[in-house]
Amino acid sequence: MTTIPSQAAVAATGLRKSFGDQVALDGVDLEVAERTIFALLGPNGAGKTTLVKLLSTLLKPDAGTASVNGFDVATHPANVRESISLTGQFAAVDEILTGRENLILMARLRRLQDAGQIADDLLARFQLTDAATRRVATYSGGMRRRLDIAMSLIGNPPVIFLDEPTTGLDPQARIEVWNSVKALARQGTTVLLTTQYLDEAEQLADRIAILREGRIIANGTLAELKQLLPPAKVEYVEKQPTLEDVFLAIVGATGRTAASAPTRKEQR
Repeated sequence: MTTIPSQAAVAATGLRKSFGDQVALDGVDLEVAERTIFALLGPNGAGKTTLVKLLSTLLKPDAGTASVNGFDVATHPANVRESISLTGQFAAVDEILTGRENLILMARLRRLQDAGQIADDLLARFQLTDAATRRVATYSGGMRRRLDIAMSLIGNPPVIFLDEPTTGLDPQARIEVWNSVKALARQGTTVLLTTQYLDEAEQLADRIAILREGRIIANGTLAELKQLLPPAKVEYVEKQPTLEDVFLAIVGATGRTAASAPTRKEQR
């Protein structure tokens, strides 16, 4: 079997997808390096979830090409599925079962040996050992999400897609999930996550792409994106732009363009 030569864990060129007259993706180019966290940032309706579904073979593109772990999503979808795990916007866990039983069930569905040991290792890795024998219905939102991500790691997929992983979580639960995502990258997993939260992308991502109306309008590290703003006019103390400043200036959500962004200053 042939694979697509690429150093990127995820790559896309000219991806397009429409639903009737509605254009969801309009020529998306993307490259995600191995062992990194890549954040896809954009408002509702920007096309984030559609892109994840195309990359995970749940949808077929109308045009363009994409590969995951070296396999073309159109010609080798089975190999792509073996290489990935997808965690949606809401935790897909069985609330009747305990946390350990959820993990054992998933390991058995993947036909893995020693499902109990796999479950115990993941419970320890995600700091859920103390809650292992409790029904998931008693878990907090953050615990459920951590369990959901733990389940997605069964089988050691090299690439994980997280579609808005902290939607609906309280601040403490969000931090718990952030720590789990950072740990994934440290241990060698490539993570592509979608989010609407600017601080989430700023905290987690090695690179950030801003998606608007089906197109990527900016792509780079946080430092590179900050360079898109005009230099701050310093009178007393320079205040560096946040990711929120960059996002609003690029997207024009406040009716301003990057060229007309306000002067940033702060008195001592």
